Amino acid sequence: MFDLDQQTEELARRVIGAAIEVHKTLGPGFLESAYQNTLSIELEERGIPHQVEAPISILYKGKPVGGGRSDVIALDRIVLELKTVEAITNLHRAQLISYLKATNIKLGYIFNYNSVVLKDGMQRIIN
Repeated sequence: MFDLDQQTEELARRVIGAAIEVHKTLGPGFLESAYQNTLSIELEERGIPHQVEAPISILYKGKPVGGGRSDVIALDRIVLELKTVEAITNLHRAQLISYLKATNIKLGYIFNYNSVVLKDGMQRIIN
């Protein structure tokens, strides 16, 4: 078990609450962008600073080789990847782990909004 600081754990609880509220309100069936935009509104309403489509630099041996974008990064402490897929796969987990490594952030979540109940489509990953 990896321990995270209390502030990060509290932020995680607040972010999960926001994600659940979005799912309860919209339900499954929309495109990922709808959930991303709605989650941004919900995080904003809860006073949680965040970036949508946050840029991520990809480095190889300290040299920039490209870039990517994470769906949401909350307070530079939690990377959020939003999906609308049948099931979360190892490829989705690998993507989040890569983003965690590239940003040097310890905690990430995958939220699959295509789940009937969001807790069944949520995965927590610690770098």
